[in-house]
Amino acid sequence: MDYSKLVDVYEQLNKTTKRLEKTHIISEFLKDVSIDDTEHVMLLLEGRVFPSYDSREIGVASRLMLKSLSTATGISVDKIENEWKKQGDLGLVAEIIVKTKKQETLHSAKLTIKKVVDNIRKLAELEGEGTVERKTQLIAELLTSAKPIESKYIVKTILGEMRIGVGEGVMRDAIVWAFFDKKIGIKYTQEMNDIEVEDREIYNKYLDEVQRAYDVSNEFAEVAKTARLKGIEGLKNMEMNVGIPIKVMLALKADTIEEAFETVGKPAAVEFKYDGFRIQGHKDEKGNIRLFTRRLEDVTKQFPDVAESVRRNVKGKIFIIDSEAVGYNRKTGRYMPFQNISQRIKRKYDIDKMSVDFPVELNVFDIIYYEGKSIINESFDKRRKLLEKIVRQEPKKIVLSRIKIVSEKKDVEKFFKDAVNAGNEGLMFKSLDSPYKPGARVGYMIKFKHIMETLDLAIVGAEWGEGKRSKWLSSYTIACVDDNGNFVEVGRVSTGLKEKKEEGLSFEEMTKLLKPLIINDKGKEVKVKPRVVIEVGYEEIQKSPTYESGFALRFPRVIGLRVEKGPNDASTLDYITKLYESQKKS
Repeated sequence: MDYSKLVDVYEQLNKTTKRLEKTHIISEFLKDVSIDDTEHVMLLLEGRVFPSYDSREIGVASRLMLKSLSTATGISVDKIENEWKKQGDLGLVAEIIVKTKKQETLHSAKLTIKKVVDNIRKLAELEGEGTVERKTQLIAELLTSAKPIESKYIVKTILGEMRIGVGEGVMRDAIVWAFFDKKIGIKYTQEMNDIEVEDREIYNKYLDEVQRAYDVSNEFAEVAKTARLKGIEGLKNMEMNVGIPIKVMLALKADTIEEAFETVGKPAAVEFKYDGFRIQGHKDEKGNIRLFTRRLEDVTKQFPDVAESVRRNVKGKIFIIDSEAVGYNRKTGRYMPFQNISQRIKRKYDIDKMSVDFPVELNVFDIIYYEGKSIINESFDKRRKLLEKIVRQEPKKIVLSRIKIVSEKKDVEKFFKDAVNAGNEGLMFKSLDSPYKPGARVGYMIKFKHIMETLDLAIVGAEWGEGKRSKWLSSYTIACVDDNGNFVEVGRVSTGLKEKKEEGLSFEEMTKLLKPLIINDKGKEVKVKPRVVIEVGYEEIQKSPTYESGFALRFPRVIGLRVEKGPNDASTLDYITKLYESQKKS
């Protein structure tokens, strides 16, 4: 399929903010996409060329893109950079300069979707001497053949800056509309921006099946192909694959013990809420252990000690367990805040030394696959009993999470004190008869803390400091995620960081993280790719016309980095709205 057809869809999607209209646009397009092109199309609609669990990175920064644009068009890097400063968007710059490219030898051949994906994927495979030049040529090859509007989206895809407002919900619904519209009787009316369905109950069942298939496969491409070739029965038969991570089940929040009980029921399991990071442990039929974070990143190499603990202490040939890795003080044995071990996640060198200096204990709290069978539909009570049979506990290496079955408030309060005294954040409430629901915040699991809930926010801009801080980016524009997956600003934060790195998270460390992500600068202020997520504390959420979100944080402060979270894991605007409303009630 010609890439231009997908670009037409991008353009249509950018012209509307209406979710149903976006769903209609994508569903109509999918009907004309061949099976061979489906995988690439679904990935490109999500703004990527690799599945979310694939650790490969394209590895192209803005400076390399400037060079590639110059090579493709014959226009100097300085002129392109000046245009970039005016426009603030390299994709838009590409569209503008390709219209005026001056190399007489350039010719425009039709680009296919496959060619675009193949070239971009090759970028991730290059390494060693001459890598920059080879990457430049691969990108220039695409831009040379691209129409101006095509070049815009090629650049955005390579830089990871695609923002067309297509979230998981839109992708899921589009698959249903595209491949089951005749069976369900779906009719979209653009004027009313509404749909009619012949049987709402059947429609909802189809949505549920597509969502379930995505939850266990983590690939919309596979879901779309299965829906098209094998129908609803094929989707029902889709199961998780060991070695491919699935999205973890997430928790809702309760402000009181009574509210938590009301949601999960009595009796309930209460469990220590650890201040660590999620680890999904996989063991395949060959005995290989792989560890994935909540963001689906493979961190097996960074945590050989954890992999060995799983191999040695969990009985079973094939399984997937859910757990939390928690740092502890080797001298006192007391649990430590997540920030003390966060640097291990991204570490590529001195792994053995890091394992000694920053030890972790794996607290296993759930199991979702065992001996070739998915058990996500089994009750939590049964899954927990299975864990108790197969996990051999080795303190400070791998243990079962601390848990207690309770029905009374006083028992919860006592257990809460135990959790906090051990260095934990609070408690998790869990429904005993609940299934495991991947990727969703459901009422089966509730987090309970007695402190003001912090926010996880993406940095979208920064400002160079003054005086002795002039060499650092020392003030950060922070954003949450709205319903369309766009980042909307909610304030600025500059307090909470240190001038000396040995004292904690420093301005120098933040500058090193943010500097390669700069996409535009104007005086002292810069815009950055929303890649870095930080935990932010605050005194109050206020209404504000200053920021796109409509809210501002009063006295915000940086608590720490959230290296285990991606930008799409940032707190949502809906969540911030609910926190604001809860403030008024208290």
